[in-house]
Amino acid sequence: MTETLTITRVGGQGDGIADTAAGPVFAPLTLPGETVRAEVRDGRAEAVEIVTASPDRIAPVSPQYGDCGGCSLQHWASGPYLDWKREQVRLALAREGIETEIEPTVAVPPGTRRRLALHARRGDDGRVILGFKARKSWRLVEVNACPVADPRLVAAFPALARVAEPFLEHPKSAPTLHVTLTLTGLDVDVTGVERRSGGLSRDAQIRAIQAAGVADLARLSLAGDTLVMSRQPQIAFGPASVPLPAGGFLQAVPEAEAAMVARAVEAVRGAKKIADLFCGAGTFTFPLATVAPVLAADSAAASIAALKAGLGTAKGLKPITAEARDLFRRPLAPYDLRGCDAIVLDPPRAGALDQTAQLGATKAHAVVYVSCNPVTFARDARVLIDAGFRLERVTPVDQFLWSAHVELVGVFRR
Repeated sequence: MTETLTITRVGGQGDGIADTAAGPVFAPLTLPGETVRAEVRDGRAEAVEIVTASPDRIAPVSPQYGDCGGCSLQHWASGPYLDWKREQVRLALAREGIETEIEPTVAVPPGTRRRLALHARRGDDGRVILGFKARKSWRLVEVNACPVADPRLVAAFPALARVAEPFLEHPKSAPTLHVTLTLTGLDVDVTGVERRSGGLSRDAQIRAIQAAGVADLARLSLAGDTLVMSRQPQIAFGPASVPLPAGGFLQAVPEAEAAMVARAVEAVRGAKKIADLFCGAGTFTFPLATVAPVLAADSAAASIAALKAGLGTAKGLKPITAEARDLFRRPLAPYDLRGCDAIVLDPPRAGALDQTAQLGATKAHAVVYVSCNPVTFARDARVLIDAGFRLERVTPVDQFLWSAHVELVGVFRR
């Protein structure tokens, strides 16, 4: 049924919302104040036609805009778009009854993302295509240009397609190339290869290794297992140079990482000992060690090994102690955190409820919580506030440009 709708707001997933007598209707790629015509089915608007455009609507810059599922808000002017991200943080906190200062959203420029997950499929003509999933679909949108990605990644797309070809050996394989731009070149970890039939054949491995050589990859790995490495992929964390583990976690945009690190370091100045929990390979650990000794912990043993390998590359740091430990199953207790008067957490999207619950009984006077999910952050913030901390301020960070994704840094004090 075709309906005329007035968009009143943008929801948490980035779709415009029209309030109707039958309930809210979600209209993708629309903005507040716009009038649209669309086919409405089960609360979703399809085949949307803009009748009256918002003054905040701008021309998208991606050739795949509207089809690719990666940039759902590329049509929104920067100011209101960044304000909307700030508002998503406020709403998440409000649901937990929390009010605090929310700083303006930290913006990142286009062309800065150093990590991409490229899906590989064989096209109807037999050639290998790389791209991203279409909006709300398993269909692959071929990508030859990407305005959010570092141009050096985009330039490598043709060579990466040749690297992907051997991984399509089995008809049930759906390989994804997790490509990272490091200081020593491209690091590619491939997942989604059919394993039940025996995995990648030796012949396919040889062809993949040869293609990696032609592409001058620093490393090629299969689900974290190295197939070939011509140079150790290195990443700079503060003054240290760290060997990135195959398939290891890394912040997607250096500028966003720098903004979050700077706020964490500033918040813990004056501390005598700092705990860095969910530390990964040391994103925050090494910068924090310019302030005070650091106790670092993460469940990924490979990341802890990488962190330790980076210890000898930087001078003038305070001592760092690193431990591989599952902080979900075995959170650090107040006894483990004795002497730590500042604590930094950077958990995954699920948050860190059990670990956060331990912090109230510590002697820490400051907690810095870095989050990629405002909802779980707000939940854990409520635990800290109830334990006697005050949420001093929150800084949203737009690490994933033109998406609905919001990251943030929250600073708590006793």
